[in-house]
Amino acid sequence: MSEIIEIGTVSSRGQICIPNDIREEMGLKEGNKILFVFQNDFLLVKKITKQTFAEITKPLKEEAQKAGMKETEAENIVNQFRKSKK
Repeated sequence: MSEIIEIGTVSSRGQICIPNDIREEMGLKEGNKILFVFQNDFLLVKKITKQTFAEITKPLKEEAQKAGMKETEAENIVNQFRKSKK
């Protein structure tokens, strides 16, 4: 993969347009999911596929299983966290 450098613009609604050359290189099509990771003034955009999503969640599922955590417990923790952010 070659390096592509482009400039985009943020719309008044907070939307960005991914430049065509980058969309083509990433194989992005309408409806594809992408992951945004922001850290230290750096934004990473990664195309999500079923395989990459499984790879992302695999370590979390393994740790939850080791801890004996059930899926419903994880959902409750997420819901509690969301409520605390309101």
